[in-house]
Parts: sequence; structure tokens; C-alpha cells
Amino acid sequence: MLTKEAVARVAQLSRLSFTDEELEAQFKQLESIIEMMDSLSEIDTTDVTPQNHVMDINNVFRDDEVQEGMGVEKVLANAPEASENMFQVPKIV
Repeated sequence: MLTKEAVARVAQLSRLSFTDEELEAQFKQLESIIEMMDSLSEIDTTDVTPQNHVMDINNVFRDDEVQEGMGVEKVLANAPEASENMFQVPKIV
């Protein structure tokens, strides 16, 4: 159950300040949204298959395949600085 106190608390946590009239308007809007969402539970969906997308789409990604790596020398070839087969970067504290 939505209360005006809950709306005021969410507004406070969101760092929003409302006048009493604005808070009342927000409460009424949220209450109507919740009522609309509750009305959806009355719809019979027993013969409806669950979907994860509104359109029929297929995965277009390629399969992962193990490939030969580039090698340490080639990877570090353009590194500004390298040490012990690793990129050397400035220390950041």
C-alpha cells in the first residue's frame, strides 16, 4: 500500500524537495500507476508464451573459438615502457 509518507521518504532519499501540493500530485500519479499495473494482473495469460523481446530476434554473435595469441613481443612492441613482459605505467595513488 502506497502512503504519502512513503512518497515523502523516497523524495528525501532522492534528494528531491516538494511542496505539499507537489507531494500530493506525486502521490496521486504514483497511485494511479500502481493501480494500472495491478489491473494487468487480471489479464488471463495462461496461453501466452513468455518472451524476452517483443520482436522475434536471433543471436547474431559468432561462436567463441580458441585462437593463437599474438605473443608477448608483438603485444609490447608499441608500449612506451615495458618491464618483465608487462606494460609499465606510472604509479597512481
